Amino acid sequence: MDAPKILSLRPVRTAVPGDETGLGELDRATWSTLHSVQPRPAPPYEPFFGDRRPPGDHLVAEAVTDQGALLAGYIRLGRPTPLACNAHVRQIQGLAVAGWARGHGLGRTLLRACAEQARRQGASRLTLRVLGHNGPARALYEAEGFVVEGVLPGEFFLHGRYVDDVLMGRSLSL
Repeated sequence: MDAPKILSLRPVRTAVPGDETGLGELDRATWSTLHSVQPRPAPPYEPFFGDRRPPGDHLVAEAVTDQGALLAGYIRLGRPTPLACNAHVRQIQGLAVAGWARGHGLGRTLLRACAEQARRQGASRLTLRVLGHNGPARALYEAEGFVVEGVLPGEFFLHGRYVDDVLMGRSLSL
């Protein structure tokens, strides 16, 4: 089957329970050692949503394509800790864009929607973690105002080499 051709993009929306199958498939299709420290998912697959990852923590991007409306990407926004003293911080805990949908600005669109959602939740700060060897993601985050706030050198051993865990953050003040 040929890759879908994007005809238009729908506004980013909050995920609903019915998105679970599609988001699980998208997550597995975009799995890469460029951004994941977990082994490649294998059947039986874990549910995409869970107690710590409810639908409401996910924003999704949909595209109208020549093959119908398809989930094209998602971003997960959560709290880094349950502590009251940390309630002003939100953390990006996952971002994926389908291979066929890359190059249309969806990653940037999802990041901006996520920042707006975090502001609506009362957050004043947004953080994330990215693997040091993921240059494209780091460039996107930097273009959206994130700065490196810390590096855990050699935190992960992936495919025979040590990889840094890079901590990035940005203010949500306008």
